[in-house]
Amino acid sequence: MQPAIQSTLYESLEALPERLTGELLNGQLHAQPRPSGAHIAAGSALGGKLHNPFQVGDGGPGGWWIFDEPEVHLMRDLEVAVPDLAGWRRKRMPYPPEDQRFEVVPDWVCEILSPSTASMDRKVKMPLYARYGVQYAWLIDPTERRLEVYRLDADAWIEIDRFATADRVAAPPFETVMVELESLWLPRPPRLVEG
Repeated sequence: MQPAIQSTLYESLEALPERLTGELLNGQLHAQPRPSGAHIAAGSALGGKLHNPFQVGDGGPGGWWIFDEPEVHLMRDLEVAVPDLAGWRRKRMPYPPEDQRFEVVPDWVCEILSPSTASMDRKVKMPLYARYGVQYAWLIDPTERRLEVYRLDADAWIEIDRFATADRVAAPPFETVMVELESLWLPRPPRLVEG
């Protein structure tokens, strides 16, 4: 009798249905459903705000790659994170990979918090990003309409600032361009007035 071939964790990640996003964090496979509308809106808006000035160099310094949901291999096929957004300085990663595996550690990551992912983002992914040397992290909470900005210092995250609702933000590593937080949030549905 032939022994059964056991699939690797990465093969299990690749086999997930398309409606799920999979990550390998601290040796465990994690899968979550695709994000909500508010989550997608915040990520799309922020990516759009950063693309022209930082990736293209239109109205900003250029010199970056900014990607939505890249498959970041902090350790090839073993530690695989999928941040909502990530950025690389081109001097560190001159060209994006030809396949889906981004094997250069990002300079910046952004996680958009949702009720189902906030704990994982804060307690598992943030320490993992610190361990592998990501220099900046942003946490966006579209429900609370808040942005938290962190910088890595001696392998620990230091909160640089916290912004809310309609603040105009110039935050590292993208401090040369202002981002209006109001543009990241979906409009709130009108309240029904009883009368």
